Amino acid sequence: MIPARRQLPALSGLLALEAVERLGTTTAAARELNLTPGAISRALREVEAQLGVTLLIRDRQRLQPTPAARDYVEQARRALDLLGQAGLRLRSGGGGRVLSIALLPAFGMHWLAPRLRDFRQSHPDISLTFSTRLRPFDLRAEGFDAAIHYGRADWPDAEHLLLMREEVVAVASPDFVTGPITGAADLLDLPLLQIEGRKGDWGRWFAAQGLPGQRPVGMVFDQFATMQQAAIHGLGVALLPRFLVVEDLDKERLVPVWGGPVPSAGNYWLVWPKETPSFPAIEAFRNWIAEEAAGGDVGPEGLEPPTKAL
Repeated sequence: MIPARRQLPALSGLLALEAVERLGTTTAAARELNLTPGAISRALREVEAQLGVTLLIRDRQRLQPTPAARDYVEQARRALDLLGQAGLRLRSGGGGRVLSIALLPAFGMHWLAPRLRDFRQSHPDISLTFSTRLRPFDLRAEGFDAAIHYGRADWPDAEHLLLMREEVVAVASPDFVTGPITGAADLLDLPLLQIEGRKGDWGRWFAAQGLPGQRPVGMVFDQFATMQQAAIHGLGVALLPRFLVVEDLDKERLVPVWGGPVPSAGNYWLVWPKETPSFPAIEAFRNWIAEEAAGGDVGPEGLEPPTKAL
């Protein structure tokens, strides 16, 4: 249901408020919106009068948003993003020919990007926009049509399609391990590298080697790409997705330290908002990526920490 008109400030006022909250001054906001500072000030007063709430505190040359204003602007910014995406789809000819996808950076770089040429050749009329996400986000509120991320199928407001299962391997630089490794327990005496959002991975790996109950600590990274480079440069032993280290193993930049691939706790999924009307672009992308995932020898397993779509 569309809110009553009195609850909806003028678009010019929302744009002015968003710009001032982000930039801090009416002058900067006026420059960005190609208006005069006076026009920005009038638009802000109109928004406050219409909502009946003080949104900005005048402090010398700067405008300080109230806590309530910051919350309001955060939600308004999402709505403005949705309006912008709707306009982009309309300008592209309508019919849902623009697709906005959230994904993890290593997945996009190492698995998706090399394959996108095939999608573009098959669907030249579909425009793709990608945004990387490492932290939890709201799929619907941020306006994404779909997302690719790692985890379990536990999203209450999203449909999902299983793409890949994950396996990780323990690897290190060839020069890192100088003594003999006779069992998985020897790794407990070595520096272990781990991902911030998946600190239980080493415990699961040791359990798979017959050593349950281990909770080793070590250097923490927020992305696999950084941890991969740390392992290559001899900082420790890393648990890395098998997909991500194929080339490094072939070129002997990394070597297996002990054991083979071990299944992880999560898988890779394509998810999209539930109860959102389907449109040609999402259907085409969904069919295409399902075929790509089914035909690959090694999937894009575990490339980044879990990203939660709500």
